[in-house]
Amino acid sequence: MKKERTNKLTCERARAFPIEKALAKLGHFPTKESNKEAWFLSPFRSETQASFKVSKKLNRWYDHGIGKGGNVIDLICLVNNSSVKETLDWLQNGQISFSFQPPLLEEDKQDKIEVKLIKELGHFALGEYVMKRGISILTARKLCKEVHYKFKDKMYFALGLANNSGGWELRNKYYKNSSSPKDVTHLQNGNSRLIVTEGMFDMLSLLERDKHLMETNDLLILNSLGFIEKTFVMFEPYESIMLYLDNDSAGRNAVNLMMQQQPKCTDRSKLYENFKDVNGWWTAQKK
Repeated sequence: MKKERTNKLTCERARAFPIEKALAKLGHFPTKESNKEAWFLSPFRSETQASFKVSKKLNRWYDHGIGKGGNVIDLICLVNNSSVKETLDWLQNGQISFSFQPPLLEEDKQDKIEVKLIKELGHFALGEYVMKRGISILTARKLCKEVHYKFKDKMYFALGLANNSGGWELRNKYYKNSSSPKDVTHLQNGNSRLIVTEGMFDMLSLLERDKHLMETNDLLILNSLGFIEKTFVMFEPYESIMLYLDNDSAGRNAVNLMMQQQPKCTDRSKLYENFKDVNGWWTAQKK
């Protein structure tokens, strides 16, 4: 009985650990906040509008996208696929090393993206889409494929960027999706310099701007800020690392974290200082 009571008290103390601090340790930062609450991009999936809410007063979280919430222990167990014991060890003693890849949530088979066909980018609608983003189809082909996929019993096609784990970032005029598993896209060409962006269109914009970029640089597309801490090991072999992350609070916090962890990192956001991201700046230059 005494042992059970000790464990219970340990859990109670752990629940007081601030969720915002835990999320920062996991590589997630608020996109907006007030004295009462903070909003984050979901650590469980790719999204452009923050749907993950943290109540500062209650120290509770709720993800509107999946209709699920809880305390800090629930969150860390879910994000890292860890046991309660492992989570408590980490919160109290920092004794566990996590993989910062967002988890694969259980999906209904009907709601799972099934990739059916991968081919060279050539569809007229996708060519028109990338051109509106300031990218030529020849540049887009350097990184992307044309991906046809099934979702909820319907077929779709999109611009697809493969990640390191075999999943795809999928974009077209109407949708922004991704297939599991979620991961970064690291293109290694044996160079000593690394360029880092958040999304595929930011990297494509840099490639469009400098046609020889891939000859002198390796490329890393995060696909989600949730992968920040995973990148630290990837940074080690490079002599210089150039960061082109978004000009918002989450992007700036991510840049600060990366520069603290790795002195070889430099912030290159001055290039597009009056725009949210590289692609926003690049499309404005093309007009």
